[in-house]
Amino acid sequence: MAGGSFAPTGLAKERAEQYKGRVTAYVIIACIVAAVGGALFGYDIGISGGVTSMDGFLEKFFPVVYRQKRHAHENNYCKYNNQGLASFTSSLYLAGMVSSIVASTITRKYGRRGSIICGGISFMIGATLDASAVNLPMLILGRIMLGVGIGFGNQAVPLYLSEMAPTHLRGGLNMMFQLATTIGIFTANMINYGTEKLRPWGWRLSLGLAAVPAILMTIGGIFLPETPNSLIERGLKEKGQKVLEKIRGTSDVHAELLDIIDASDLANSIKHPFRNILEKRNRPQLVMAIFMPTFQILTGINSILFYAPVLFQSMGFGRNASLYSSALTGAVLASSTFISIAIVDRWGRRALLIGGGIQMIVCQVIVAIILGLKLSSDGGLSKSFSILVVVIICFFVAAFGWSWGPLGWTVPSEIFPLETRSAGQSITVAVNLFFTFIIGQSFLSLLCAFKFGIFLFFAGWITIMTIFVYLFLPETKGVPIEEMIFLWKKHWFWKRIVPRYSEAEGE
Repeated sequence: MAGGSFAPTGLAKERAEQYKGRVTAYVIIACIVAAVGGALFGYDIGISGGVTSMDGFLEKFFPVVYRQKRHAHENNYCKYNNQGLASFTSSLYLAGMVSSIVASTITRKYGRRGSIICGGISFMIGATLDASAVNLPMLILGRIMLGVGIGFGNQAVPLYLSEMAPTHLRGGLNMMFQLATTIGIFTANMINYGTEKLRPWGWRLSLGLAAVPAILMTIGGIFLPETPNSLIERGLKEKGQKVLEKIRGTSDVHAELLDIIDASDLANSIKHPFRNILEKRNRPQLVMAIFMPTFQILTGINSILFYAPVLFQSMGFGRNASLYSSALTGAVLASSTFISIAIVDRWGRRALLIGGGIQMIVCQVIVAIILGLKLSSDGGLSKSFSILVVVIICFFVAAFGWSWGPLGWTVPSEIFPLETRSAGQSITVAVNLFFTFIIGQSFLSLLCAFKFGIFLFFAGWITIMTIFVYLFLPETKGVPIEEMIFLWKKHWFWKRIVPRYSEAEGE
């Protein structure tokens, strides 16, 4: 059946209550290994800001910025405003956006493991090129290869985690991806703090160590089992059943197996998933795949994580103080993710997203007020206000860490039916990386133009996205991934758009 043809969206029966099994060590180990892919994403986010504030790096590749930085009376908000420097950070995400679309085909036809391995190899190549770069083109080429790795990893890993995890713990286990991301950010911040003292070549070590999580992900990908969903979708039903029995710790997997087989039969009838996902019956998932990653980036978190040392230096912190402050925010982000893992499958997705949004709005407004009243263009903050700014930013980062950070990936990865799952995840990753690219490329200019108002800009977006979640996102807690379609048919708004199953069956 062509992608434009009509097919039932989902399953005829809700079998969730018949699912059997438990959390096995096999599942936990597989999810931990797969989630290392998040460390690639996190390490790069954390390493970029520290490297771009190192004198040795700037002097070699961006001498104009180096001279501007050392000027005695530069504008605090504009000292790093250079599009070439921004391109170093953002080029990776543009490459990741393009590669995530390619990764969709590989993920669907050759399995989730294939994309995980491709991502690890690409990232290793990129890390090697950047660490040994002798000119700007070589440096940017390395960043592009890193972007390809992230595009593949971010496309495949959340899908892998969602499909391996038992329904009642899917949220927590899926957040292993975000946890690994935050650990990667914190690790990168601590490495930057140490390598900054290794002048003038410390930046090479920071960039080269990105190969470590890439090697772990590649080796792990080789030994990981494929997901039952992917195996059955590719016609390997007996092998898929054996893997399902192994990861659930029981031979009584009949109900879950039937759901996967039904979803697989439908998936194989769809020849053009990207065309299919545009149909009206898939409208709710498509909207979430676009808006969830968009809003995640428009919280402003990447601006803080990318440019934390730059941002803190702009506020008047010294070089070491700024690196230390950015390391602190990385530690807060990593630790706060554990809160989300612990409560997401009890409290639900909506409560965390709305609560985290409110906390982030308050923090952004407070920081804007402090900077607006106490930070002049060419002066610094007093010690007491500097400490207060760091504390408030830590509260902001913590709110992101237990809400939009992990759930911005978890929700899109669990809502798509199998026939459009790889295409939907590709859209999610592409949108995320596109807006990451936009913010990465424009933040230094926005900071120069908006000054303290940049925090109010992001607070406005957080307000919009919190209202969006309240109105349009149904609670997905405890709903089997193959039965998610029933949520949209019960939601006050989406039920007007998604056809009833009987209507679909009749056509």
